Amino acid sequence: MRQVFTTGLLWFSAVGCGLMAGIYFAFSTFIMTALGRLDQAAGIAAMNAINVDIVRSLFMPLFLGTTVAGAALAAMGALRVGEPGAVGMMTGGGLYVVGMFVVTMVFNVPLNNSLAALQPSAPEAGAVWTTYLKDWVFWNHVRTVASVVASALFIAVLAS
Repeated sequence: MRQVFTTGLLWFSAVGCGLMAGIYFAFSTFIMTALGRLDQAAGIAAMNAINVDIVRSLFMPLFLGTTVAGAALAAMGALRVGEPGAVGMMTGGGLYVVGMFVVTMVFNVPLNNSLAALQPSAPEAGAVWTTYLKDWVFWNHVRTVASVVASALFIAVLAS
């Protein structure tokens, strides 16, 4: 029974982290670039609309579910040190929780909150928007890489 649960959790995490990586990759490679080409008021308004809608979408159960699963796999790996796949579970789970969830909560969410508090047409909005784009995308790259590597580690554990 333990093996079935672990295998199911690994599959859920591998696929979920892969989906999260795809979402973050899309934002990093073309969505934020397109928003950055809009005038500041339109770009800020569009990003604020995205941030409102994303927390009401299926993104949130996936975001939270993969975080919980990653934390569980990290803990399970730590408790099974020396067993096959333990290091991959521990590393993948830890990397995902820190590189995706913690980065989101410490960097991306506060940036989103500061953008939401901004009047899009205010004179200072242009400088804030420029900084936001640079900083948000940097941290989104971190989330993308963490999600891809975690997914790959979980797949490697499943394949071993």
